[in-house]
Amino acid sequence: MSLIVLATSNPNKVVEIEPLLNAAGYQTKLQTEFFSDEVEEDGLSFVENAIKKARFASAKTGFPAIADDSGLEVDALGGQPGIYSARYANDHTGMTTEQQNLQKVLDELGDLPYEDRTARYSCVVVYVDHADDPMPIIGFGHWYGEILKEPRTDHGIGYDPIFWVPKLVKTLSEVPLEVKNKISHRAKAIHQVLEQLEHKNKI
Repeated sequence: MSLIVLATSNPNKVVEIEPLLNAAGYQTKLQTEFFSDEVEEDGLSFVENAIKKARFASAKTGFPAIADDSGLEVDALGGQPGIYSARYANDHTGMTTEQQNLQKVLDELGDLPYEDRTARYSCVVVYVDHADDPMPIIGFGHWYGEILKEPRTDHGIGYDPIFWVPKLVKTLSEVPLEVKNKISHRAKAIHQVLEQLEHKNKI
């Protein structure tokens, strides 16, 4: 099986990405098995950050790498927090908690009615054959919903406790992992990459 390095140290991303790659016949190793430093995510888009992370991991390991960049985009906030989702409530020390980020979104939306609280989770997944790959493979995925006025659960990742998915009548914090791995923004982006890899390998 071909080896791909997962360019993330986030365990929540690993449990979504790794099974999909393994099921497609790829062997995976985490970047933390090779190195501990992180690339600076200073791009202005999900695409730029994902490419930076994939190239960095490939350069450090010498293997093909796959990376994602993802976040919450709230329409009433002009698409924020977007690429800053993990550090939206930055307190100038660079240290923020998921609860602080979530609360900032709730505070900024205030009492807006639900029809004005539309949002989406977006994800970009990038695969590179090597660090200088001139043609990265890129996949895109979105998951649409709306922001509740308060958390529905006291568990979940990131903004999941306030992200309502009308089609499932649940927040993301209530969606089982096996369902997320089929229909999430990240799963959609990964499947796009896998389809392109399959086509590339047949040429």
